[in-house]
Amino acid sequence: MKNNLAEKSNNLKEYLKSLGSVAVAFSSGVDSTFLLKIAHDTLGDKAIAVTASSCSFPKRELNEAVEYCKNEKIKHIIVESEELNIEGFSHNPKNRCYLCKKELFQKIIQIAKENGIDNIVEGSNIDDNGDYRPGMQAISELGIKSPLRYANLTKEEIRTLSKQINLPTWNKQSFACLSSRFVYGEEITEKKLNMVDKAEQLLLDMGFHQVRVRIHNNLARIETMPNEFDKLIKEENRTKIVNALKEYGFTYVSMDLTGYRTGSMNETLK
Repeated sequence: MKNNLAEKSNNLKEYLKSLGSVAVAFSSGVDSTFLLKIAHDTLGDKAIAVTASSCSFPKRELNEAVEYCKNEKIKHIIVESEELNIEGFSHNPKNRCYLCKKELFQKIIQIAKENGIDNIVEGSNIDDNGDYRPGMQAISELGIKSPLRYANLTKEEIRTLSKQINLPTWNKQSFACLSSRFVYGEEITEKKLNMVDKAEQLLLDMGFHQVRVRIHNNLARIETMPNEFDKLIKEENRTKIVNALKEYGFTYVSMDLTGYRTGSMNETLK
């Protein structure tokens, strides 16, 4: 296992070296932080980071991205990428992620050209291959590289390697853009995105490790790991959560008995 992981790590470094220079789409998550770290260690100043700022990207994640690049002395460019301005996006069609990724990576391509960077890379891993991810089509169409998938790395392996090199994100929660909390066909608005953001931030501040607050019109469906169910329904926590979410704009607050899982909104797709 260790030898296999070391081989994958070496393959990743060699692949990045072959690209010469890269702009890393950096969200401050587990995968993109690991990719940026290895890219910068391998290519030095020929690896830069680009982070999109929008109402579907929580400020805490943007702040973490800025802080990480500052500490690592990595050139960091923040690009405004307001998804709600993309035609059709707010209607939340099934290809929502495609529309978003295409617009974002076209901007990153332009930034790369302006900075003399030859390639754009993003942090999807091979575990991402199994779910419905229309954004991957945009990545393919635009010629964006996916080094972690090239190296055949899983999420768990990325966490293991991140821990080995002391990255603070090795055990960070998995994250996806806030627009993924909406059921397909429900209008995405800045107000509702803000409701979801505040609800999830509350749960994180209360010590819940992995959470999603899915929005169904005026109903909040909370997903946590099953081992945190007891904590969620503890009287003082339950009362605090319900009161806060109603203050944020939700009418009903529910708990998903299946628990946290990625892409639960895709369960409605046939």
